[in-house]
Amino acid sequence: MRIGVSVLEIYTVQEGDTALSIARQFGISLQRLISDNSLSDSGQLAVGQALLILRPEIVHTFTRGDTLFSVAEVYGTSVMQLYRNNPFLIGADYIPEGTQITISFETSPSYDAQVSGFAYGYINRSILEAALPYLTYVIIFGYGYNEDGTIIEVDDGDIIEMSHEYGTAVFLGLTTINRDGTFGSGKIERLLTDIDFQNIIIGKLIEVIQRKNAQGLDIDMEYIPPQFRTEFAAFVENASEQLNAVGLETHVDLAPKTSADQPGTLYEAHDYRLLGNAADLVFLMTYEWGYTYGPPMAVAPLPSVRRVLEYALTEIPADKIFLGIPNYGYNWKLPYERGLTAAVTLGNLTAVNLAIETGSEIIFDELSQSPYFYYTDASGAARVVWFEDVRSLRRKFELVSEKSIRGCGYWNLMRPFPQNYLLLNSMFNIIKVYGG
Repeated sequence: MRIGVSVLEIYTVQEGDTALSIARQFGISLQRLISDNSLSDSGQLAVGQALLILRPEIVHTFTRGDTLFSVAEVYGTSVMQLYRNNPFLIGADYIPEGTQITISFETSPSYDAQVSGFAYGYINRSILEAALPYLTYVIIFGYGYNEDGTIIEVDDGDIIEMSHEYGTAVFLGLTTINRDGTFGSGKIERLLTDIDFQNIIIGKLIEVIQRKNAQGLDIDMEYIPPQFRTEFAAFVENASEQLNAVGLETHVDLAPKTSADQPGTLYEAHDYRLLGNAADLVFLMTYEWGYTYGPPMAVAPLPSVRRVLEYALTEIPADKIFLGIPNYGYNWKLPYERGLTAAVTLGNLTAVNLAIETGSEIIFDELSQSPYFYYTDASGAARVVWFEDVRSLRRKFELVSEKSIRGCGYWNLMRPFPQNYLLLNSMFNIIKVYGG
């Protein structure tokens, strides 16, 4: 099944297809198909698997004396765009003569967007480096504070340095993390109600951000007691004012609401209008409808994502909004039993490889616009996997341009998904804000 869109093509593998037959059908090299879709060298496929088809328009062959800078200059492009078009160049120490690189594709994106992504300090550096050319911001997750006014820091010096090498701005992600690495909202009351303590924490956060040469603060605080709704917004506003005064930004992450009065501890303290006014940018956490302890379903069904975004647009300016994108899926044992079944998290690339290994057919659910498949594990138990692929992500990326919002962001960057970044590059002109 062939899906044509304005900036790319996606092909759904049919029974009897081979990687070679698909490459020939689209007039591209087998190696290009394998590389762009992270296939094994053998080109094994699953029925129902979504493949991204990219056709180069201008190709350059490296000759003696060529560098990425000289090639970019000749073609009026940037080294960053060469990285995005040719991921094998990222981190390469040497480019042999005869290497062919794509300067441009037959079709090009028309929407300018910014892109963010969250990363823990222990992220695999090669996975991070592969993502950085495509990111405007990287948020380093896990900063916190103690009752004595000290800041819980992350060992992230090399992450910040690497991010800056690729023109990616760095934000430190403030959470309700404790000394032992656990999370909880129990200590948030003092931060929100004791203005002197709050100012101490903000001041020390600014010191850490400046010392680490980062560009701002991302506030991710969830399950705040509802009675602190206005206090939380006032804290974000206070942080924004103090950071802005020294040339830094403040972003805030918002639970996925569809109305102002949506009940639940996750939602009630997140006042979209107040927080949208207080922060420089907002990140909508539009995922986790399918979650570890819930029934099997799509992690980010498109109708639900759309409803959250449409509500957000009634409260927050479009140019402040980032749409959250899940870079993961879940694997449930069947039958699902509430209170007993716990799904296992897995990467989207891992999910496809699991379908290939088990000979499973990937089904695309038209309502949620998300893929899933069933299989039987080694113990004989039935299981179901819901995940994201280029079809489901394309629909989410289309919301960004349809609604004219600032961009999108990944939770999170910890798992590889190269095919996704090529899709992103095909749909957006990615804007960098760091380094001029």
